[in-house]
Amino acid sequence: MQIGQRLIFLGMTGWPKYYVLVGRLPVAVDLMTWANWWGPNRDKCQIGCDEFPGCMISTVFLGLDHNFMGTEPILFETMIFGGPLDGEQWRYSTYSQAERGHKEAVAQAKIAAAKIKSIADKAGAT
Repeated sequence: MQIGQRLIFLGMTGWPKYYVLVGRLPVAVDLMTWANWWGPNRDKCQIGCDEFPGCMISTVFLGLDHNFMGTEPILFETMIFGGPLDGEQWRYSTYSQAERGHKEAVAQAKIAAAKIKSIADKAGAT
């Protein structure tokens, strides 16, 4: 299997599948390798975190495959905390998808907040 945006599989079967990041590449590993990597590398798991008043958008590397039914591992997640899109979430297979998804979630959250503010401002202006 090619190295790049594709994942390297080490012959693991069944769930859960444990992953570590080698640069931007998720690599499947056994439980002990994952456990030893996870603690000292938590800072590498944050892909993006943006905040504005009343809202935070966070994108992280999960380290565990969250695709319980399919073949392609789901290893990254974006969540919105607060604001009109509170609780929205998206999941991805690759680092680059997670980066793009984070930027899109930030844009969506800002647009939604601006619309709510505009409605509130109009309601208060009458």
